[in-house]
Amino acid sequence: MVEKHEEVLRIAQNLMAQDPDWVTFFREVLGVEGAVRRIFNTPEEFASFEKSREYSQLQSMLARVRERSRNKPVANEPTRVITVRLPKSLHDALRTEAHERRTSMNRLCITKLLQVIDGELVAVEA
Repeated sequence: MVEKHEEVLRIAQNLMAQDPDWVTFFREVLGVEGAVRRIFNTPEEFASFEKSREYSQLQSMLARVRERSRNKPVANEPTRVITVRLPKSLHDALRTEAHERRTSMNRLCITKLLQVIDGELVAVEA
């Protein structure tokens, strides 16, 4: 398993050396058809990898790429819009947090969506 962890990091580091925009990095490393899902191809392997030090390193790399590509054009990849229904209090909290962090709500929400969530914290729909 260690070899798989090292392989994913090697792929990510090679891509980082090419100075990609964040969408390209995400797609090639963490996306549905990215290196992580190809190498850790069962739900159990993927869940285990998400708890590893190497996965944390990938998250840090992604954060650095997002920061350095802040004013850089993003890959020519179609965007999608989702509608999320949330209570006014949560919307207000997100708006306040975005303002305090001097960023947009869109950027803040994308940042939050890119974070790993412990599966036990996700409510299951009945």
